[in-house]
Amino acid sequence: MLHKNTITTCGIITVLFFCLCSLSLSARHIIGGEVTYECLGVSTVDPTANTYFVTMKIFRDCDPTTGGAFFDDPAIIGIYRGSINDNYLEQTLFVNVLSITNIIPDTPQCIQNVPYACVEEGIYTFTIDLPRLTNESYYIIYQRCCRNNSIINIYNPEDIGATYYVELTPVAQAACNNTPVYNEFPPIIICKGVPLVFDHSAIDMDGDQLVYSFCAPENGGGMGFSGDPCEEIVPNPPCGPPFIPVPFIQPQYSPGNPMGGNPQITINPVTGVIEGTPDKVGRFVVGVCVDEYRNGVKFSTVKRDFQFNVTDCDPTVLAQIDGGDTLFFSQGAYYLSTCGGKELYIENKSIDINYIETFEWRFNLLGTPYFNNSDWSPTINFPESGRYLGQLLLNPDAGICSDTANIIVDIYPEVFANFSFVYDTCVAGPVSFTDLSLSETGIETWQWQFGVANGIASAQNPEFTYGIPGEFPVRLKVIDKNLCEDVINKTITYYPAPPYVIIQPNKYDGCIPADMLFTNLSSPIDSTYDIKWYFGDGTESEGIISPSHTYNEAGVFDVKVEITSPLGCFVSDSFPSLIKTYEPPVANFSFTPESPDVLNPTVNFTDLSTDAERWFWKFDRFTTTNQQNPTFVFPDTGLMRILLVVTHPEGCKDSMVQFIDVKPVITWFMPNAFTPNGDGVNDGFFGKGLMRGATNFNMSIWNRWGEQVFETNDPTEEWTGRAQQTGGMSPAGVYVYMVSFMGPRGEKFEYKGYATLVR
Repeated sequence: MLHKNTITTCGIITVLFFCLCSLSLSARHIIGGEVTYECLGVSTVDPTANTYFVTMKIFRDCDPTTGGAFFDDPAIIGIYRGSINDNYLEQTLFVNVLSITNIIPDTPQCIQNVPYACVEEGIYTFTIDLPRLTNESYYIIYQRCCRNNSIINIYNPEDIGATYYVELTPVAQAACNNTPVYNEFPPIIICKGVPLVFDHSAIDMDGDQLVYSFCAPENGGGMGFSGDPCEEIVPNPPCGPPFIPVPFIQPQYSPGNPMGGNPQITINPVTGVIEGTPDKVGRFVVGVCVDEYRNGVKFSTVKRDFQFNVTDCDPTVLAQIDGGDTLFFSQGAYYLSTCGGKELYIENKSIDINYIETFEWRFNLLGTPYFNNSDWSPTINFPESGRYLGQLLLNPDAGICSDTANIIVDIYPEVFANFSFVYDTCVAGPVSFTDLSLSETGIETWQWQFGVANGIASAQNPEFTYGIPGEFPVRLKVIDKNLCEDVINKTITYYPAPPYVIIQPNKYDGCIPADMLFTNLSSPIDSTYDIKWYFGDGTESEGIISPSHTYNEAGVFDVKVEITSPLGCFVSDSFPSLIKTYEPPVANFSFTPESPDVLNPTVNFTDLSTDAERWFWKFDRFTTTNQQNPTFVFPDTGLMRILLVVTHPEGCKDSMVQFIDVKPVITWFMPNAFTPNGDGVNDGFFGKGLMRGATNFNMSIWNRWGEQVFETNDPTEEWTGRAQQTGGMSPAGVYVYMVSFMGPRGEKFEYKGYATLVR
């Protein structure tokens, strides 16, 4: 149930106006967006439904020098129901923009020549009731074209649009789940060569586990030239999943490495912190996903699609240091620590050295002042273990060109990291790790990295199950209560057999030819395992983990997989009726009359398609319909493009285009006599007819002596019987007329005859 206080329903005129405006306002300034939802509980109207408050944020470039920004108002939002590969449109909503806010760039204090940047955030919200589904998802989708044409990490950015969506999974519906919400918007301008540390974390009101990653932004919409409804600038309605990722320019860029560089920009999967030092100027499309887990079950994914703007900055003075075993910056101070020694080298990494005229190091060494203004990077001997406070001052009292780094140094005893591990070498299962580390003050933190993506743990003696076989570098970092730390690395060799055979798809219904990619999700496996596939149509595959296969005949097919590990362990499984294929639809239609014209512009269309369940007609630039056998009245003449797209009950499509020539009609009739006696009846000589589109009209009248007595280029002007309309009245008798003009398609018309002037 829709709540009308939050959703605007547009009428036909409004929608057409919106679509026409979209064509003229296809400014390529889209920057990013995201969709989240909050479950408000069981609907007060329908106890089988939940009430959701949906928020969509869209970000656009508002720089007036590049055309400025605009927000769709209303935005067209589609709600689909089903799976990622098998879904249908449930509802189409028209949601007005709630607010538009300018995001102010947060640039460092001592930066010169920062370029102008303008970003606006448009927020759309609506409340909706959705019945709870046990085995299907909802997809809330918004699409439009296009992105900034100066983006450098994807192909043809000026023609690439965006899809912003969120999936309401069955488990999320059952639990009345709330998606995570990102805390901050990324910085609008970041500087090349300056370290970037941005907290891109989200908050989840349900307290679920959040895992962060770079991911591929989705394409959506187009320039509206192909005739495909999904390729319109603003698809109405938005098209359902699956979606196509934006085309990154490879190998320089990818969804996981959107800004290139060496080393590349990274995102911490646990904290969501983005770190790195950009080394290239330009605009970069970046996608960040936060996956939400509860008790090991994935509930949702919130994808933010945004744009990083990297520019050459001119920093003046910035106090920075490095050194110690650990270093971090917090609440305006650098924290350094070292373990097992009292001598500490502090590296001065301040910028810009060309603007630094004087510097001072100051420390309090147990009551004894330490002052040094000659060593750029000093080595300081601290008297004993403990905490020491100090400062690095650059250009003291020089205003904006001065800076101070507050320094806190901790001297601690040494810590030693060590561990052992054990696992079953044939049966896939967890690896048990045992901590053997030593510390005088006691270890408080264990940071395990198991050599695979998202393979981390913080327990002292963890267990970890590898999803793939191989040799993995395992790293243990231990930290004691004084933040003293040590790291040890060991390699584990892991080649067991998978406990289960798992493949995708787990079901397929579609039309032939069915080009299938069977993805082997069994783990652990790799290319060293012997893998055999039986596709159910009499063909097999061996030695390929995830093979491709084409089904060219309609039918039902069983699939079987056999896996043998390098150590000889064997596992297999069969998947009955996994693949079902059908004959594809064929689009076809006829129309009558075959040659319509301006006097008979009504055309009846007859669908001749086979195996079709749904129809989409587009009548040139005028309108669309979903009727099977529509009738359309053409409001204009010319060559008209008719598109028919038909859809099979299983979702596959076919299309056909035909052209209809709606012809103009020209008629012209001349009288044979007139009586210019001033009685108001038949006083003038002129013709009549249908002349729409006619040009170069000329009518001339001649007497029997070959003299021209009248000429006009106006088809509505009549001859009054007077010579050239101003002389004396011509005598009664027979005159010759000649009429010529050009038709709307360049055809020549000529008429000759006699005009009798009667007194």
